[in-house]
Amino acid sequence: MKSSIRNPLTKMNVRQQLILLFLILVSPVFILNWYANMNAERILTSQVTSAYEELNKQNHFLINRDMDTINRIMSTIIQNPVTQKMIVGDQEERVKLVRKDADMTLLLRNNSMGIFGGEAVYYLLFVYDPKKRIDFSPEIPNIDRQVSEANVFYYNDSTKQPWMDLALQQKGKGVLTYINNLGPKSDQETLAYMRVVNNISQGNSVIGILVATKMEKKIEESFSTVSLPEGGEMMLTDWNNMVLSSTNGMMGRTISLPDEISAEPGFERTTSIISDGYIYVIHSKYALQQKLIYKIPAKSMLKQQDELKRVIQLISIVYSLFALVVMMYFWRSLMNPLQKLATFARSYEPGRALPKAPLGERNDEVGVLIYSVHNMTRRLNDMIHDQFLMEIKQKESQLQLLYQQINPHLLYNTLESIYWKSSLEGNTGSAEMIKELSKLMRISLSRGRELITIKEELEHASAYVSLQQKRYEYGFRVEWNIDDEVLSYEIPKITLQPLIENAIIHGVMNMGEDGEIIVSAKKLEDSIELTVEDNGYKEVDYEAINRVLHDADSTTGYGVRNVQQRIRLHFGAPYGLTYEPREQEGTRVIVLLPLFAEVEPDKQ
Repeated sequence: MKSSIRNPLTKMNVRQQLILLFLILVSPVFILNWYANMNAERILTSQVTSAYEELNKQNHFLINRDMDTINRIMSTIIQNPVTQKMIVGDQEERVKLVRKDADMTLLLRNNSMGIFGGEAVYYLLFVYDPKKRIDFSPEIPNIDRQVSEANVFYYNDSTKQPWMDLALQQKGKGVLTYINNLGPKSDQETLAYMRVVNNISQGNSVIGILVATKMEKKIEESFSTVSLPEGGEMMLTDWNNMVLSSTNGMMGRTISLPDEISAEPGFERTTSIISDGYIYVIHSKYALQQKLIYKIPAKSMLKQQDELKRVIQLISIVYSLFALVVMMYFWRSLMNPLQKLATFARSYEPGRALPKAPLGERNDEVGVLIYSVHNMTRRLNDMIHDQFLMEIKQKESQLQLLYQQINPHLLYNTLESIYWKSSLEGNTGSAEMIKELSKLMRISLSRGRELITIKEELEHASAYVSLQQKRYEYGFRVEWNIDDEVLSYEIPKITLQPLIENAIIHGVMNMGEDGEIIVSAKKLEDSIELTVEDNGYKEVDYEAINRVLHDADSTTGYGVRNVQQRIRLHFGAPYGLTYEPREQEGTRVIVLLPLFAEVEPDKQ
């Protein structure tokens, strides 16, 4: 036998389940509080480190984007015809050299880029002058713009600086480097971005070196968009850990990083480590020979940890008090009504008188449940009472039906006796009318069946027509166009008689021998169509007739509406009657029936 798993909570009452629910709701908060106190530092460090790794990566991307902007500006300057004309010719006039110098100075100044703090990225061009023809320009730039206004300088093999060799080795590529020997006293320092200016028409010919100064200020501008905890530092270094720009004034110095941080080549990677009380977050780009370093004191994180612990404890206490108040409220609000409802359900017996139902004082689910249970019991008692009355009425109806069946059978047998007596006495006309009436009664009874064959229905209609012709001596003609293949299908009894009666009364009654009624029946693809047509001359409102067929509350047209309703009750809405005018004079009513319950010939 298959065993079923029982819910253990069903062994507890609702009061105990509410207490258990309270403990279940509160216990995770205390467990979380304990877990947070035990692992807050590790969790906080891990989460914050992950956040700073992504921030570092984005910050490095923005710095390189600024470098790309500087590089594009340099490309524009290098390709400018003014720059390409800066080659110092052997036979070139001094006036022309001075004019080229002025034009170049104007071009460089126009491309200077302002940054925060009143500083700007200035572009300097160092033109190669191997034969020392230029003597009107200073050899060493002064990057203090308030003192010097020169942008174009000239150098030769004897005055070439080491950082110039670094730029020349890159063969046109940009390079970011630290320079500390500028100014009249060779004591000015800057982070410079440099590119060699080649002659476009002569690829091997060097015009000079284009230098963008104050790049450390541009990078510090990107640093200012990032907020680190108290004591945090940001540094951009080269691959040898020399600081190119920083937030702590260490430009030009070489720093030492923890041994755990690998300096192996790689395309691009982000690493983080905790060492000597600091959190190091480093994003490296080997292709650019750069590292962006965040150095964050771990103790600043501990301050956030203590604050986080206090917040968690406060939330735990507030949540527990709130849960207790809510539980007490539901305890008083739910338990008493549910206990009363349980007592009522145990004591209820179907059919017994019910106590007065509680008024609808509550609109919540408990109130709906209480009202529904009382209403359900009341309706159940009403159903028991109604069922009892229905059974009594059903038995009365069965007895009444049996009594009603006796009278038609007695009348039918009496008509048969009168028919034979009239025939024996020679009253053949009366005998024939009695025979037709007897046939109408027999088919109308049809052994209690509601559906009869079309053959039987045609016999019933033929008897009615014959009786009407003999009764009133009408001179109208009746034509029967019946396909033999439809005779065995079924039809609600007494369908054609009301239609033929309407055709006589409203169509051909006063037309004498000119009156004509045509009854047709044929089989369609998936249905049977019967029509009753007359050639009456009266004007007919077909829309009104069709409205009567579909209006159950109409007080006219009872006969045809009765036929329509019986057909639809048996076969559905697609079937029934339709009135329409004939092509000639008169009216046609169409009866549409399904191919239903075909009867075998030996059962007819």
